Amino acid sequence: MICAFTGHRPQKLPWGGREEDPRCQALKFLIEGAVDQAAARGCRTFLCGMARGCDTYFAEAVVKRRETEPSLRLEAVLPCPEQTDRWPAADRRRFEALLVQCDCITVLEDVYSDGCMLRRNRAMVDRADLLITVYDGSGGGTGSTIQYARSRGVELLPLWI
Repeated sequence: MICAFTGHRPQKLPWGGREEDPRCQALKFLIEGAVDQAAARGCRTFLCGMARGCDTYFAEAVVKRRETEPSLRLEAVLPCPEQTDRWPAADRRRFEALLVQCDCITVLEDVYSDGCMLRRNRAMVDRADLLITVYDGSGGGTGSTIQYARSRGVELLPLWI
């Protein structure tokens, strides 16, 4: 089974980028529990779009779980090579550290183009049996991805913030 993830970037989270905030710590704990639940249900491949914020928390949770369950695979699904070009240096370093821990890296498009992030999300949903979500009900890419997953009949495991 394959599990994918969609969630908000820091600017849409109530704590922004302050990961020491107790609400962020609680969300990370919930994500770790969802990864554990997905693994217990038979998910062995975990797809991550590797965006800042919740995607990073998800990838880190999979890497952590893999310490006790090495059969799990983490696949980075990148929209384009330029994904991190405008990110702060610390976020780029964190991304690179996670990327080397991925079992597979899939880059979907040769260069950035309008809509490539949404196409990346849909490509993950198209392969997924389960989609873990962190979504506050607002619009944007996460909401669109959840709607698409519903239209495809992909099971959702929602984690609300």
